[in-house]
Amino acid sequence: LVLLRQTADFRLSINTLRANGILPSSGDIQLQTENLASQKILEPFGKDDERFSLNSELFNTLKRGTTLVEYSSPNIAKKFHAGHLRSTIIGNFIANLKQSLGHKVIRMNYLGDWGMQFGLLGAGFGQFGCQEKLKQNPLQHLFEVYVQVNKEAEHNEDINQAARDFFKQLEQRESEAVSLWQQFREITVDEYQRVYKRLGVHFDIYSGESFHQDQAQEVVQQLQSRGLLKTSEKGTGVVDLSPAADMSKVYTVLRNDGTTLYITRDLAAAIDRTEKYQFDEMIYVTDKGQATHFQQLFQILLLMGHSWADRCQHVPFGLVRGMKTRSGEVVFLEDVLDEARARMLHNMSQSKTTKEMDDPEDTAEKVGISALIVQDFKGPLLSDYTFDWDRMLQAQGDTGVFLQYTHARLCSLIRRNEGAEAAVFDPSLLLEQTSVSVLQHLLRYDEVLYQSAQDLQPKHLVNFLLKLSHLIASAHRELPVKGSSRDVAQVQRKTLETWKQYI
Repeated sequence: LVLLRQTADFRLSINTLRANGILPSSGDIQLQTENLASQKILEPFGKDDERFSLNSELFNTLKRGTTLVEYSSPNIAKKFHAGHLRSTIIGNFIANLKQSLGHKVIRMNYLGDWGMQFGLLGAGFGQFGCQEKLKQNPLQHLFEVYVQVNKEAEHNEDINQAARDFFKQLEQRESEAVSLWQQFREITVDEYQRVYKRLGVHFDIYSGESFHQDQAQEVVQQLQSRGLLKTSEKGTGVVDLSPAADMSKVYTVLRNDGTTLYITRDLAAAIDRTEKYQFDEMIYVTDKGQATHFQQLFQILLLMGHSWADRCQHVPFGLVRGMKTRSGEVVFLEDVLDEARARMLHNMSQSKTTKEMDDPEDTAEKVGISALIVQDFKGPLLSDYTFDWDRMLQAQGDTGVFLQYTHARLCSLIRRNEGAEAAVFDPSLLLEQTSVSVLQHLLRYDEVLYQSAQDLQPKHLVNFLLKLSHLIASAHRELPVKGSSRDVAQVQRKTLETWKQYI
């Protein structure tokens, strides 16, 4: 079976095609195979179908259902740290991928809105906080209070005791403590949503540790009734995870004062989610430093008799080194996004090929954030990588800027050739090797999506798009629409529209 040219791009057995009913059992085999090559293989390119390749038979074996993805999950009363960038964009990729493949996706942001850090913040705000400053610049002021109280707590035991007291008041739902905590939470979520909007990220549910505080106590009782809860020498509540049940590997689930821990609330959250959402799979997206935590979480759930814990998965990722702005070490993600926009705006102003535009700042923002995401997605998720502004924002090479440039150029070509719409897509007119190379590459799209669905790695898709952009750059040089015959111009314009869907 020959595709487009005299040397075969791939080969299939005629007997197999006939046995499967794809070809008739008799007749002119040359004519049949030529028709199959032009109609069956390239048929999708002639359709305006946004789900191109998503209907591939490759996906018939994939189980579809409800997927809950927990990602981003920053801490309340702190600015959105740059370290949360990876969880946010990787989780968003996984949610988008699952949704495109036909899953019902629940996007959850599980906020760090409970725990001893609120004890410190509550105690610290009483000493160092100011309501007026909180109104003017809420997260900055809370961050300053948190830094100040932590510094004070290093040499002042009274502060540590005050923090423990405040957190206990929270757990006991004392109104003054709860009111201050609610104020901190609402302020922070409002600020986070601004940053998410810039990243093109949204959530179906804003949950948090606080939602499961009462349920965490129920988990403790369940552990106790199953004989899984032990008391350590320090008086803490622990679960023995050692294979020999000799307390050589224990995990603390309760402080000696009876308050719950992160793991206890995670157990409660997982149990609540399976009852509430009846998910078929649940995916947690966090840095690789939490790998042990999730192994133990799933192990305890299984010990408690929850077999669905086998359908829970942790997707870990490496660390980003050297993420700085011109002003120095980065603390907040918003600073990184502002810097990406400013640097991109400068690069655009220096480029001779930059066209006039209505809102250059908005364009710089979108291209800068694309560059940020593509730099993150090019390699294996588990790998650490060094952040590099100059390499990230290059107009040429494997960058998000190059992807956006390719898309913009395709849009421009289509606009300039609006009179060249083809009524019927005739791939036989695309005889040049450059055309064949691009079409061959596009035919791999379903394989790339399938690979990403298997290991949840964005690198497959990003590298597919980068190679496509390089092939399109060659096509720009070698396949002019202007000056071609009408038939060729029409099919080339249709091909451009197809290419544009991917970039």
